[in-house]
Amino acid sequence: MFIKNDESFICNHCGKRVEKLEYTSRDHCNHCLYSIHVDINPGDRLNDCMGILKPINIETKTKGEIVIYKCLKCNNIIRNKTADDDNKDMIYKIVEDYAKNGGI
Repeated sequence: MFIKNDESFICNHCGKRVEKLEYTSRDHCNHCLYSIHVDINPGDRLNDCMGILKPINIETKTKGEIVIYKCLKCNNIIRNKTADDDNKDMIYKIVEDYAKNGGI
């Protein structure tokens, strides 16, 4: 159940302004790739957790890349699609750090 919810925001992690995505819902910062645990179902903004979602890995799928997050408050693992304007250097760094840390 997807609800389109595309809004600009200021990232709680890096402090940069993140613009609307326009073609789908913006769910993470395109600069640092961090997010906030706000959704139960994509775009609904109904989760009370509000914890910081730290990007811990990137999965490559046939339809693109998926950011794997760990919530720093509730420890849930969340998956979100990357956006076209995501910082590619940050994507590579997340993958590199994941491999360097033995998948942790």
